[in-house]
Amino acid sequence: MAKILVQDTNLIAVVWSRFFGQLLLAAPIAWYFLGKNFWRTQKLGLQLFRSCLLVATAALFFAGLNWLPLAEASSITFTAPIWVAILSGPILGERVGLKDWLVAAIGFLGILFIARPGSAIFHLAALLLVLMAFLNAIFQLSTRKLVEDSEYTTFFYSGIVGLVISTVLLPIAAPLPTLPAYEYALFGLIGLFGGIAHLLVVLAFYQMRPYKLTPLVFLQLIWAVGYGYLIFGELPDGLSVVGMILIASSGIWLIWNHRTIST
Repeated sequence: MAKILVQDTNLIAVVWSRFFGQLLLAAPIAWYFLGKNFWRTQKLGLQLFRSCLLVATAALFFAGLNWLPLAEASSITFTAPIWVAILSGPILGERVGLKDWLVAAIGFLGILFIARPGSAIFHLAALLLVLMAFLNAIFQLSTRKLVEDSEYTTFFYSGIVGLVISTVLLPIAAPLPTLPAYEYALFGLIGLFGGIAHLLVVLAFYQMRPYKLTPLVFLQLIWAVGYGYLIFGELPDGLSVVGMILIASSGIWLIWNHRTIST
């Protein structure tokens, strides 16, 4: 939905819809589970920082989708677990050994198979997605540090901060053109689906260690390839498939290896 809308409208409007829909879900859900003080947090600064990271990652991902095929764009963002493993040292105090760095290098090599700098298919949007993956890793590590707050409070802050930032930026966005009716429906659905998906991610990370979740997250590559073909007629070529495999396998290995180290 984001790829369709960002190509036909503008990035800020799509990001605004994403967080407006989430807030419509987050406020009543948080109120229901936590009562009128659902907004109270033990770590306001970290909540705001994490929420700003979510806005940045959403904007960068949607921007990348404007120029890159869905499967290739999604696979580059899955270098986030590699960044998580690398950043776990300075942020969480976990050990990052030489083997971790070597496996991380293999994962980043996968980006080169997909983006192919210097070739005719290279696009600078790939760099936006690498930056998105880096910020997403910090976002995930920040989520681990918010377990003192309720998951529903965290869900609420993600929505309200994203909506405030995107609303401030709306005046500089290009006016929306006349769209077919189904695209107006997509604006509503992207917020609804994005909000539900984010809530499920927050609930999962609050209840289970990341190494158990990461292999499931990589299932998104299957959906990205499938939707890319069915909706946009895009299929990754052989080198892109090799890159996807390198990224996914190195990410899963790093997260699992950190699980064995920490236990």
